[in-house]
Amino acid sequence: MENLNILIVGVGGQGVILASEVLTLVGIKTGFDVKKSEIHGMSQRGGSVSSDIRFNKVKVHSPVIARKSADFLVGFEKLEALRAIDMVADDGIIISSNYRLDPMTVSAGSMIYPDDVEGIVKENHEKTYFFDHIETIEKIKNPRAVNIYILGALASFIDIEKEIWIEVIKSRVPPKTVDLNINAFEEGLKIGG
Repeated sequence: MENLNILIVGVGGQGVILASEVLTLVGIKTGFDVKKSEIHGMSQRGGSVSSDIRFNKVKVHSPVIARKSADFLVGFEKLEALRAIDMVADDGIIISSNYRLDPMTVSAGSMIYPDDVEGIVKENHEKTYFFDHIETIEKIKNPRAVNIYILGALASFIDIEKEIWIEVIKSRVPPKTVDLNINAFEEGLKIGG
């Protein structure tokens, strides 16, 4: 693996920023030059949040991922994944929760949430993995660790030692939640790759 472009999307409060911090530190510990960019649009009020993370064995000159060049699109909310689908490379992989969190425009009645977001994403991109949000919470016992579960799912597709991920997770989550988050990460590893 010489370089890697990963786009994480979700809604404020879902842990996108923590996940991108963990991913950035994993890349640095693995010896990559890493650049990260974040967009927090109204994140504290349930708005869209996205983070571009780029790894390269040489120099990363820009943190921004170009259209059609993300190796991975990681969706914490399925409509946000659909909205970012044009960023994924043709051979890229989409990993997303099937979680639905209505944006303010839907709640206010000025927009309609599409009926079959998962179907639309799968129809438009072959390598797509959706996981059930409710089943995940039941497995990992805490909704606040879903972001780390999703990182585990991503890690199952990337050739970086599990120990590096765990070391970084331990350093970034609150001490009292370390075991919970490591369990969530290991459950996520079972998704794929």
